[in-house]
Amino acid sequence: MKTVIVVGGSKGIGKALVEKLLTHSKVVNISRSESELSHENLTHHNCDITADELPNIENADGLVYCPGSINLKPISRLSIDDFKNDFEINVIGAVKSVQKYLPILKKGTKPAIVLFSTVAAKLGMPYHASVAVSKSGIEGLVKSLGAELAPTIRVNAIAPTVTDTDLASKLLRNDKMIENITDRHPLKKFLAPSEVADMANFLLSESCASISGQIFEMDCGIVSFKL
Repeated sequence: MKTVIVVGGSKGIGKALVEKLLTHSKVVNISRSESELSHENLTHHNCDITADELPNIENADGLVYCPGSINLKPISRLSIDDFKNDFEINVIGAVKSVQKYLPILKKGTKPAIVLFSTVAAKLGMPYHASVAVSKSGIEGLVKSLGAELAPTIRVNAIAPTVTDTDLASKLLRNDKMIENITDRHPLKKFLAPSEVADMANFLLSESCASISGQIFEMDCGIVSFKL
């Protein structure tokens, strides 16, 4: 049975992924908040990725870094600290996790790393300057690490559109906003956490053995189509 480290696996996409992984793998969840899940194959470590030392783990075959931010403001209202904080959560936390667990991943069975970008890294949208900057950094990191760690470790990222999580709750806080978000997407939907978790589960699996260095747009058509 493989072991997967999920950073940020107590809520949202991370939680949905942990639920799927537990059907076939051991999971080490590293998160600021306790997991609501209980399973013999689940281990939890309380940790603030931006402030604390990551726990020592003996072995792992996969790493998924889920923490992110949605800090939407006009550029005139974004402070330098806003940019620094978003970069710290999205990029430095991911780098910190990779550096910490790279030695054990290299010893794992067909290991893989999955990170998260956003559609805003490719589709220019107002008020997304800070998050787009940091998530674009993730995309560059995926390309560089994919090349550097080949052929031992595969590295990919998922770039989701709006996903129904607590993080995106301000964007989906009433029926009118839900309707507007839905209508903006050519597929007339936005994402459920389980859909994104399915993709992450696939990218960790041996079914994905030939794929590395890729950014997978889960965009419900908003980046790909103009209708």
